[in-house]
Amino acid sequence: MEVILLERVAKLGQIGDVVRVKEGYARNFLLPKGKALRATKDNKVKFDSMKVQLETRNIELKGEAQTVGAKLDGKSFIVIRQASESGQLYGSVSARDLVDLLTNGGFTVTRSQIDIHAPIKTLGLHKVPVVLHPEVEVSVTINVARSTEEAERIARGENVLGRRDEDEEAAAALAAETFFEHPDDAEEEQAETEEKKD
Repeated sequence: MEVILLERVAKLGQIGDVVRVKEGYARNFLLPKGKALRATKDNKVKFDSMKVQLETRNIELKGEAQTVGAKLDGKSFIVIRQASESGQLYGSVSARDLVDLLTNGGFTVTRSQIDIHAPIKTLGLHKVPVVLHPEVEVSVTINVARSTEEAERIARGENVLGRRDEDEEAAAALAAETFFEHPDDAEEEQAETEEKKD
């Protein structure tokens, strides 16, 4: 099916381009979203009369997107999630979570503007592209950690995965020893109290 694009569509064309697309893509996405018109004689005449308005509207929207993009580009956001020692999340961070995060940060974005192909499932820093306009794309950094302290360590470039260092292990072992009684110590104490009774 041939359509006339009413706005720039990535990997397809610019405003006014007549392109051939699959029927389903046109019927289910381009036409209902108002991104294109069927390429008929009547619609070509209609497009010619609308062209100046569409280009003006596109320039305005692009300017607004560039203003927001200048503020948003390079920003870092922290997401706290539970994860295993190996860094695998017990859930995931999806585009919906990122929309909530950016909205709470003072930016208005929709889920379709978050260009994430698969949910984030590991701890660490993740670059996520945000398409504010077909011609304006910025990226934000998502810092996924188990706590705010860990997020700060990740931001500094420290490795928070895997085994703990020897000092932390020794401290944990000492704490465990003081917390739990050893069976041998309990038997010795019992023997001493029996000797005192005799």
